[in-house]
Amino acid sequence: MKLRVLAAGTRLPGWVDAACADYARRFTSELKFELLEIPLAQRGPRADVARAIEREGERMLGAIRTGEFVVALEVGGKSMSTVEFSRWLVAHMQEGRDLAFLIGGPDGLARGCIERADLKLSLSALTLPHGLARVMLIEQLYRAFSLHKGHPYHRA
Repeated sequence: MKLRVLAAGTRLPGWVDAACADYARRFTSELKFELLEIPLAQRGPRADVARAIEREGERMLGAIRTGEFVVALEVGGKSMSTVEFSRWLVAHMQEGRDLAFLIGGPDGLARGCIERADLKLSLSALTLPHGLARVMLIEQLYRAFSLHKGHPYHRA
């Protein structure tokens, strides 16, 4: 099964890239992980932010593969505990359907991406910087997988 994170933004701080790479290396061949960075649309003093978000959303929607179960990260989405998230992930692994998680850029996720999602997921009721959300999602995916495998990484 493939697990993909489609995230807006390509020039994030080094600590974000390092943390994501560290967790990505931990996944096994049973759950193949991929991070795909979607370039941000042009922004500037006269930029139309709504149009920029829409362009990023179009790129993100274009990167979704046929048959993938799509999860949009949204503040108002469904909240799950780590154990609930692990059970949810395992259920999808048993179905064999690939997963694509969508993370918006600094101005949020495009409405079209949210509407396309099969599930809207909240990492927190707090608004998070998109780089931090990326790290938190990948860490939680790894934690959920390690919990399922009985690995001691998760200690409740």
